[in-house]
Amino acid sequence: MTPDLVLCIRTADRPGIVAAVATTLAGADWDIRDAAVYGDPQTGQFFVRMHLAGQGNAADLQRLLGPIRQALELDLSIHDLGQKLRTLIAVSKQDHCLVDLIHKTQISALPIEIVGIVSNHTDFADQAAWHGLAFHHLPVTPDTKQAQEQQFRDVIEASGAELTVLARYMQILSDDFASWLDGQCINIHHSFLPSFKGARPYHRAHDRGVKLIGATAHYVTADLDEGPIIEQDVKRVNHATTADEMVMIGRDIEAAVLARAVRWHAQRRIFRCGDRTIIL
Repeated sequence: MTPDLVLCIRTADRPGIVAAVATTLAGADWDIRDAAVYGDPQTGQFFVRMHLAGQGNAADLQRLLGPIRQALELDLSIHDLGQKLRTLIAVSKQDHCLVDLIHKTQISALPIEIVGIVSNHTDFADQAAWHGLAFHHLPVTPDTKQAQEQQFRDVIEASGAELTVLARYMQILSDDFASWLDGQCINIHHSFLPSFKGARPYHRAHDRGVKLIGATAHYVTADLDEGPIIEQDVKRVNHATTADEMVMIGRDIEAAVLARAVRWHAQRRIFRCGDRTIIL
């Protein structure tokens, strides 16, 4: 049997959707290994994620579900989890998220294939070589930003990357580049958004005397640090915690939050719902 196909559905919320899909699948000996559904009361949208096993492949499943897809007007996609998601990582001068992603990939804790590293600095070229990963040094200045982003696009296309991860890549993407990457780029921001957007959030959090610091993984959009939030976490601090200590504590949070977001994206668990995400 083929146990690694995931069926994702988005449609208008109404009775009978799951029953119709499940009946069609059972009639062709497809087994639902696990399933999650959510009906959003605000938008009237219904979301389904099913993990399936059966005697067939994604194309067979597409053909089987074709009639019901048309009849029920389903926005339907099928993904083979046996094919690891080709992922490009971008980083600047802090490597804690990069190292964590590489390690989790190597121990099969992330279902991705890292196809290269992009950086505007050369700090991690040797590290990339040690892991056998392609390293693309793309320096950038305000005057060369447009050309550099075109080079970045070229790397994404040439590598076949399906996901780009900004793992503390400390460059603001242009509106055009961010729009081009829509839905296929995850950023880690070192604060509990929507608080402390932009630069030096831990220091600004310290100045405000916060008692919780955190990190946020979100999809990149043209609006800085405003993309749909995928995952967040926090850690308690107090008046004696210095800004530098917050930075150190935050690194662990950032790495964990980013890895979860990348894993869920690769497992096709994330559904966009306006400015929000649904995780199934």
